[in-house]
Amino acid sequence: MTVEEYNKSVDLYADGIYRFALKTIKDQEKAKDIVQDSYEKLWIKHADVSYEKVKSYLFTTAYHTSIDIIRKDSKSVNIETAPIPEVSTGGQYSDIHEVLNKAVELLPDIQKSVLLLRDYEGYSYEEIGEITGLNESQVKVYIFRARLFLKNYLVSIENVI
Repeated sequence: MTVEEYNKSVDLYADGIYRFALKTIKDQEKAKDIVQDSYEKLWIKHADVSYEKVKSYLFTTAYHTSIDIIRKDSKSVNIETAPIPEVSTGGQYSDIHEVLNKAVELLPDIQKSVLLLRDYEGYSYEEIGEITGLNESQVKVYIFRARLFLKNYLVSIENVI
């Protein structure tokens, strides 16, 4: 890959990688770091990566880095970022976007990742398989289970109201 192709890949894919990382990690600074790490790894291997495969390479790198961060963060708890319990006032407020984001957060990491890659980023099953290291059948099963969970979660009136 040439320097021009590398720069073009930054222009084309950096925003998508950032969105994917942000949806996965929920931390803007870590998402920016994931994008930067992905491009750093690409630059180190630029001679080995063809321009046709650069998008897949970048998203695969971002996916694996996100999983590493999730695993690392799950082992440590920071008192400053610990969730503060909300006090309910009994109001009947419901924003479907918030409810959907909450439901997506409840999914297991692998289901959340494949669902985000498919429904938010528009990847094919084959591309998702390349990124995550799963075969196409496993990707389809994980997406089916994630969508089924979301459907059941959203149908439950207690979750929406």
